[in-house]
Amino acid sequence: MLLVVTLIGLMVGISFPAISSGVDSLRLTSAADSTASFLNGALNRAERRQQVMEVTISKQHGKLTLRSGEPGFTRELAMPTGVSIANVLPDRFELSGDRHIFLYPGGTVPRIGVELANKRGTRRIVRVDPMTGVPEIEIPQEEKK
Repeated sequence: MLLVVTLIGLMVGISFPAISSGVDSLRLTSAADSTASFLNGALNRAERRQQVMEVTISKQHGKLTLRSGEPGFTRELAMPTGVSIANVLPDRFELSGDRHIFLYPGGTVPRIGVELANKRGTRRIVRVDPMTGVPEIEIPQEEKK
C-alpha cells in the first residue's frame, strides 16, 4: 500500500508543472478571446446604436470598461487570475495610467491594442485592425520562435 501511494505521489509531482503551465496558457487564451469579443461588441454597439462609446483600459486594475451615453449602460471585463494587461498600444504617455478610447458611429476605427501577459511571461496581443474594424489575436514575434 505504501508503495502504491509513493508511486501516485511521484506521478503527481512530475506532472504538476505541465498541468500548471497548461492552465496558465488556457487562462491567457481565454482572456485574449474575451478581450477580442469585448472590443468587437463595443465597435458593433457604436455602429448599430449610433452612440459614442468610451472604452477605458486600466492596466492598474486589470480591466476594460465600456460606457455610452445611454443611462445606466456600463460593461466591465476583468482579467482572470494570473493574467494582466502588460501594455496598451500604441504606446503613449498617460498621466492617469488609464487609456480612454472613444468609438464614434460612422467614424474610423482607432488603433487599439491590448497586450496581455500571464505569470510565466507568455504574451498575446489583441489588436483592432483599422481597415476592417475586426479584433485579431496575435502572438508576439519573440514567442513564435
